[in-house]
Amino acid sequence: MKAIVIHEDGGPEVLRYEDVPDPEPGPGEVVVRMRFASLNHLDVWTRKGLPSVPKPRILGADGSGVVEALGPSVEGFEPGDRVVINPGIERDGRIHVIGEHTQGVHAELAAVPATNVYPLRDEISFEEAAAFPLVFESAYRMLVTRAGLHAGEWVLVWGIGGGVATAAFRIAQALGARTVVTSSSDEKLAKAQALGADVVVNHATDDVVATVKGATGVGVDVVVETVGDATWKRTLDAVRPAGRVVVCGATSGPNPPAALHRLWWKQLDVLGSTMGTREDFEGAYDLVAAGAKPVIDSVFPLAEARAAHERLEAGEQFGKILFGIPA
Repeated sequence: MKAIVIHEDGGPEVLRYEDVPDPEPGPGEVVVRMRFASLNHLDVWTRKGLPSVPKPRILGADGSGVVEALGPSVEGFEPGDRVVINPGIERDGRIHVIGEHTQGVHAELAAVPATNVYPLRDEISFEEAAAFPLVFESAYRMLVTRAGLHAGEWVLVWGIGGGVATAAFRIAQALGARTVVTSSSDEKLAKAQALGADVVVNHATDDVVATVKGATGVGVDVVVETVGDATWKRTLDAVRPAGRVVVCGATSGPNPPAALHRLWWKQLDVLGSTMGTREDFEGAYDLVAAGAKPVIDSVFPLAEARAAHERLEAGEQFGKILFGIPA
């Protein structure tokens, strides 16, 4: 089969589109013939060696396709069934991610645990199924499991257009929350507004905190923080007293000035969140099936993985970048 493989850490130039042996399903595994697979920042970090993984490694955490073959002891599926892959493998109390801790799904075929394969509901397309799992599962855990978001609350989402940010925006909408979204791109802000964002603000040229206070009066109830150093001070200023800041990453740096006095003065809850459990995936899946559809930026042929990685690293996307994999 064809797959995207890395043999060394590095830039997009280390991605190889090459022939590898077809996977055989082990006990409790399903081989899926992939139709679409998602590109995530996780794939970029893994490619760069952050962390370095055993090589050769096929990248890719999530996607959709049809069942090709079943391993011993697998029940409930038949060859030809339409399926979606949950990227988080729960093992020994920790979440292991397909493509980082195992061989991935940027390939024509992928062997994954049957517990991570779900029947694809009729109302969801292969493209939508590939676009939602990792980012919606992560955002669901942030907003629902960790932050306990309620209808009518205000949510600030930094950097709309990125995968988790856009998923958080869609989930907040589905839960009846009101949204403030930021970007340094007026084009992306216009797209967010067209999708129903309540307030949009350019974080490079405008005053995010003043905009938040003007819209909400006291500040947002929840901040989805994925940026870190570049946004942390404004995050603490923009959240209301007794509000919640939920953190799943720090793309601009993980060590901003802590400003601990802001935490006790405002009595803030700062909540860490990583990936999600099976229950988080299922909750996100229900929201997608109910209409909280992922935003798809573009679809690249698997052979053009380098161009897809370059688009993601340049921050040009609005929503998910997918790989289309012919049947």
